[in-house]
Amino acid sequence: MFSWQAGLPTTLLSLAFGYLLGSIPFGLILTRMAGLGDVRKIGSGNIGATNVLRTGNKKLAAATLLLDALKGTAAAAIASRWGVEAGIAAGLAAFLGHLYPVWLSFKGGKGVATYIGVLLGLAPVMVLVFAAIWLALARITRYSSLSALVATAVVPIALYAAGYGKVAIAFAIMTVITWIKHRANIQRLLNGTESRIGEKG
Repeated sequence: MFSWQAGLPTTLLSLAFGYLLGSIPFGLILTRMAGLGDVRKIGSGNIGATNVLRTGNKKLAAATLLLDALKGTAAAAIASRWGVEAGIAAGLAAFLGHLYPVWLSFKGGKGVATYIGVLLGLAPVMVLVFAAIWLALARITRYSSLSALVATAVVPIALYAAGYGKVAIAFAIMTVITWIKHRANIQRLLNGTESRIGEKG
């Protein structure tokens, strides 16, 4: 996947840096600071923005979404100063850190916000592709999960077509993991029981 241009020590440092940054559970931290308790004990038990929204605090959910995205952006952008491979390694590690934070027994979020954040850090223009697909499908179907799943499926293809070969491989891996993390949503979509945007539950 990598040419190891940056060197093994730098790549390992990038992986560690990205993972630690990505593993910061902003959803849990923000809800506790707001006096709303442990977000893992409500709804889906997830630490991401969607579950934070179930607390009824939209501003807190928006802040969680933003911070979960920005930690991916920061990891990729900062490590990219050491080389493209370092940036990719840090971005991928930040994504994995969000999904599997060591501090929470490796039980984290589903990764869409961090996925977008890493994309912003490595190939900013592709965020527009993701956004366009998500918005179009969300408007038509009103399924947030379906919109995100389709957008993540298209992004690696778009990256490869645009000449971002190495980045495309990393995002192909992230897309597969994202789909695995959304397997319950996929099952509900197939069953016709997935909640639509604007619906409660």
